[in-house]
Amino acid sequence: MSDQFGDDIITITDEDGVEYVLEVLSVLEVDGNEYYALVPAEDDDSQEDLEVTILKVTEENGEEILCAIEDEQELEHVYQVMMDELYRDDDTEEE
Repeated sequence: MSDQFGDDIITITDEDGVEYVLEVLSVLEVDGNEYYALVPAEDDDSQEDLEVTILKVTEENGEEILCAIEDEQELEHVYQVMMDELYRDDDTEEE
């Protein structure tokens, strides 16, 4: 699936052989499936226009891989659960 650099940085390689270094923002289980929320791992502090990518963990040939979510409804559902979890964590920290 990926090479692990640390607790929150991974590299993935797409089907064209292009490698991406990504930071894991969150790992969440939704409806029995595992999903990763990822952003590009940047060395600078420009986090203004951060694009979050949500990938699904699937198994292929006995190996776990990260895949794009093809089903728009599934993607929206997972995104909403992640946002709810994020805001619930924020609310808990403020109390």
